[in-house]
Amino acid sequence: MSALDSPLGRACTLLFVPGTQPQRFAKALASGAGAVIIDWEDAVAPDRKAEAREQTLQALAVLTAQERQRVAVRVNAAATPWHADDLAALQRAAAVQALVLPQAERAATVAEAAAALGQGAAVLPLVESVAGLYAVRELAGAPGCLRLIFGHLDFQADAGLAPGPDEQELAPVRLQLVLASRAAGLPAPVDGVTPSVDDRSQIHRDASRALRGGFGGKLCIHPAQVGPVHDAFRPSVQELDWARRVITGFSASSGSAFALDGRMVDAPVVKLAERILHRQQALAPEKS
Repeated sequence: MSALDSPLGRACTLLFVPGTQPQRFAKALASGAGAVIIDWEDAVAPDRKAEAREQTLQALAVLTAQERQRVAVRVNAAATPWHADDLAALQRAAAVQALVLPQAERAATVAEAAAALGQGAAVLPLVESVAGLYAVRELAGAPGCLRLIFGHLDFQADAGLAPGPDEQELAPVRLQLVLASRAAGLPAPVDGVTPSVDDRSQIHRDASRALRGGFGGKLCIHPAQVGPVHDAFRPSVQELDWARRVITGFSASSGSAFALDGRMVDAPVVKLAERILHRQQALAPEKS
């Protein structure tokens, strides 16, 4: 299965759930989110790291293989004292083969994390610092890298930025993740969280901005955010109709340019149509 077709690679919504609350794992998987990130980092206090590992691995053991394909664990950053134990726990249990790597700044760290989990492991580096941005192309090309994630709140703190509500100050940074992903042949990157849980219009605006900017998904911190993100990413009926007619017409023309609705359709237009259909497929309900 290619990265573009894997559940984590095509997920539009990636929902965080604390590693110390295993009773929420199944609910998160049933929330409609494309993927679930079990958090061993920010959501877990230092004195509960070992507890989070144990509870997570016990809960993962009872999930189906198909459910585990939609799960990643956010381990602690490589510079912390918990990172090595996190990798060892995942390696020992082999219950999940994907991890989110916070504060990713070196391709070697991505490769090491992938190697620790074994063949077929997937790493989603979180770009959260200026150093991570400078290394983004190397991170995207590292062995085992599945998809980039933008941790924009940590990044703006590290860079000393104070973005306005539209976050235009971060547009150049987001573009670098999009371009690095495309150059490495990865799925479109994942944008950061919206801190507000209840403001559906803000969540929708943030997700729409992510879509316009070339991102393929968004992190969520509450199940209530999943719906607004999906609404923003879901193609309209008109878009889907147009995309299907483009694909059908291109096939009928044996791959040659043709006219549709008075406009020429060639290879770049076909790619746009394919991306619209891919977005729709990514929002299809997961079946366990």
